[in-house]
Amino acid sequence: MAEILQKDGSWVFDGDTLRLTPGRDKSVGLLRGTLGELLVPLEALAGISFEQGRRSGRLRLRLRDGADPLLHATGGRLAEPHDPYRLVVEPDRYGVAEYFTDAVRAALLLNRVPADPVTAYLLPGPPVPLSASAGDGTAVFDGEQVRLEWNWKTEEAKSAAGTRTLAVGDITGVEWQPAAGLENGQLRFTVRGTAGQAPAKYDPNAVELWGFKRDPLMALVAAAVQVRLPHPSAPQDAAEPDAGPRSSGAPGPGPGAADDHDALLRRLRELGELHRDGVLTDEEFGMAKRAVLKRM
Repeated sequence: MAEILQKDGSWVFDGDTLRLTPGRDKSVGLLRGTLGELLVPLEALAGISFEQGRRSGRLRLRLRDGADPLLHATGGRLAEPHDPYRLVVEPDRYGVAEYFTDAVRAALLLNRVPADPVTAYLLPGPPVPLSASAGDGTAVFDGEQVRLEWNWKTEEAKSAAGTRTLAVGDITGVEWQPAAGLENGQLRFTVRGTAGQAPAKYDPNAVELWGFKRDPLMALVAAAVQVRLPHPSAPQDAAEPDAGPRSSGAPGPGPGAADDHDALLRRLRELGELHRDGVLTDEEFGMAKRAVLKRM
């Protein structure tokens, strides 16, 4: 097992899974602190790097394209304090960081983990229910519906219709984008049957973000919804049709599909806890985890 403990957080690698725990230092971003501990299976990794600096270094994980719903929903636009896949390393721990990097790379080689994109999410996304307030509204997600509630700063053209409720089955895409320069950011949902997109300021399916502290929390809502949508790289016959409602006899995910997915994610967490507590051996944990991932 390899581990590195820093003020910015701790990373532990047991040969199969990386446990990423954010620290309590004031430099830790709000998103990382709210997201909490992450369990990243080795199969989700494309690589790892360590960069030394004069004052501090950086450990960085590179995930396979499509493995993490958070990275997909944010399009790689998370700023460093909020990026859960980087760790600030103090100079006196550079040797430990290099050892950690070598251990992960060796495991990737021994297990012949490919670096190519995946066709199913390998990380569970944030747990639900989930609520975040920023910009001109509040987004609440319970696993089945997104509720957008407006505040006194919302444009009247958007708030006049009142609270907006979107069923997951009607959502075809979700995107979080941070504010940059003079451009405001957004949490936007693409809804089936909606023609065109208005600016987030006027779009009833979007929350406009103004670059304040709580904006990154909207990315957690985006990721929680994203993991329940068809994977963008899934085989075409397994994906949701682009437009139009299903007929009563059309094939597709049943109403319990999200529940089944959540149950498998809970099972993964339980297995990780049993392994950490010594109830499961390394071999038993590896076999059980592979079986769950195969079902996902």
